[in-house]
Amino acid sequence: MGNRESSKRPHEGLEVWRDAMDLVEAIYRFSSSFPDSERFGLTSQLRKAAVSVPSNIAEGAARRSTQEYLRFLSISRGSLAELDTQQQIAVRLGFVNPNQPLDLLIDRVFAKLTALMNALEKRKTPP
Repeated sequence: MGNRESSKRPHEGLEVWRDAMDLVEAIYRFSSSFPDSERFGLTSQLRKAAVSVPSNIAEGAARRSTQEYLRFLSISRGSLAELDTQQQIAVRLGFVNPNQPLDLLIDRVFAKLTALMNALEKRKTPP
C-alpha cells in the first residue's frame, strides 16, 4: 500500500476518498473476528459496502459531468448508510463490541460526502 503521486487520478486528491479508504481498512479489521458462519453473510456484506464507498467516489470523480459525479457520490453515501446499519447489526448480534472510533469515522465520511455533494450542487445551479 504505497502512496502514489498522480495527476491522472483526481479522486486521490479528495480527503473524503482517503478517509473512505481508511474506513475500508477499519471495517476489515472490525469484521475479522466475526464467526466463521458469517463469512458469506454479514462479513461479506459489510466488506462489500465498505469497498463501495471509496470506489464510487473514485468513479464519480472520473466522470465528465457534475450530474454523473453527484449520482456516484449518492451511491457512495447509500453504501455508507448500509455499512453503518450492518455494523450496528453486528454489535446487536454480539459479534463485536461497540466501536466508537469506527462510528466517528463513518460520521466523518458521511459529513464530508454530504459537504462535497452540496458544493457540487451549488456549482451546478446557476445563481
